[in-house]
Amino acid sequence: MDAMELTDEGRASLEALLRPAGYDGSVSARAQMVLWYADGYSVAEIARMSDTSKQTVYTWLGRYHVYGVDGLVNRVPTGRPPDISDEVRSKILALSQQTPPEETGLSHWSSREMANYLKQKLGILVSHNFVASLWRGHGLQPYRQGTFKLSTDSRFEEKVVDVVGLYVNPPEGAVILSSDEKT
Repeated sequence: MDAMELTDEGRASLEALLRPAGYDGSVSARAQMVLWYADGYSVAEIARMSDTSKQTVYTWLGRYHVYGVDGLVNRVPTGRPPDISDEVRSKILALSQQTPPEETGLSHWSSREMANYLKQKLGILVSHNFVASLWRGHGLQPYRQGTFKLSTDSRFEEKVVDVVGLYVNPPEGAVILSSDEKT
């Protein structure tokens, strides 16, 4: 990196940012690096005085060179646009609302298990963090859904037909009450 000459205005702008010594990742510490460099210190000396790496010094000197004082401020990453199609999102949401396939041996989905299943069975590469975020965004909690237990009663089918028949075709004038017993 070439020597840096500061204008009086540039030096004043940097000095206005200074606070107590030591590199704490602040704009003040970055401004101090630029001032030291302009005063003739080497990058290695600045790194030692700031208790940081030479790469960090190079980074901030480069940012100052390109952007001035504004370059010493942390930039908020713009992030990349979502690259997961609406079709894939829909598949994940639909699958999330179903019981996991028997072959998985799971009683319910976790975001990690969902991401693994999508990768292995459907070739869809998403992180478990993406799955969890998608679930939160749609108010889903598949990991909290209860499991359905099928009765082992030998007359279960006959009883289901009777009960469903009452709902579908109730006797005239009848009132049907139902209660759900929690275990």
